[in-house]
Amino acid sequence: MFTIEHDFDATVITLIDELPAGAIAAARPLNEDVVIQSFDDRVVVEQFDPDTGELAQIVLTMEQLEELRAALNLPEGNYRLERG
Repeated sequence: MFTIEHDFDATVITLIDELPAGAIAAARPLNEDVVIQSFDDRVVVEQFDPDTGELAQIVLTMEQLEELRAALNLPEGNYRLERG
């Protein structure tokens, strides 16, 4: 499940971990929600870490996000995106 909200300066997507209907709760532990904030120049990914009690945060530039998007659809190897 996920939600999408449009704030003044960002789009906020929250990914909510849930078990499929009919699944047994002991099958796997649920993870904390993942919050993705998309700004004009960067994307911020956050998730609460229950082991440390802290919010883990990753900041990606738009170029890094573009490379991640491409990497999800490519086989193993080294790549460089040509930017035009």
